[in-house]
Amino acid sequence: VTGVQTCALPIYCGASSLIAMRQQGVAPNDIGAIFITHLHGDHFGGLPFFILDAQFYSRRRTPLTLVGPPGFAARLHQAMELFFPGSAEAARKFETIVHEIAPGGTMTFDDVTVHAVEVRHACGAPALTLRFACDGKVIAYSGDSEWTDALIDIGRDADLFIVEALSFDKRISQHLDYAALLANEARIGARRIILTHLGPEMLAHMQEARHEIASD
Repeated sequence: VTGVQTCALPIYCGASSLIAMRQQGVAPNDIGAIFITHLHGDHFGGLPFFILDAQFYSRRRTPLTLVGPPGFAARLHQAMELFFPGSAEAARKFETIVHEIAPGGTMTFDDVTVHAVEVRHACGAPALTLRFACDGKVIAYSGDSEWTDALIDIGRDADLFIVEALSFDKRISQHLDYAALLANEARIGARRIILTHLGPEMLAHMQEARHEIASD
């Protein structure tokens, strides 16, 4: 998502995200906000590393906004203390602003508006799917979830819908199969769909996919 002053706004921060950013030439200090759909380590576990990099290596001076579901602030504090004891309360030369967005809630950050809807993915806190509006465009992200009609509302007529496809046609609790997406694609009506979070079965059927596939 591109926000004000060409500021990058990631909607994921897994453990390898900081490495990937640097490989792709994305400067961490160009990121103004990070949005988290749910509190599993593969989706938010890179935040402690990102924050410490900002503090000690990237020499960040501008505010960093972090947005996640209810319980996000406490879980982030716990993760930082687990990985780097004392880091959660350490003084920084940049402001860290943590927001929690409830299911059904809408927030605006500069020129980006985000709407959250709860989906089906157990993680000890509400799991969200997110819909972003900016500059007349809409980007939606499923997060992790088994099929729910909430995904229709969040992705409806979006310019880009980034969707989990853990399996090809095998139903797996808590996660989405590609067959379910295909069965509901017309109801969603997104202009472009990119698949992500592929598991072994989906990877084995990549050649059969009718949509673009994200590459790490």
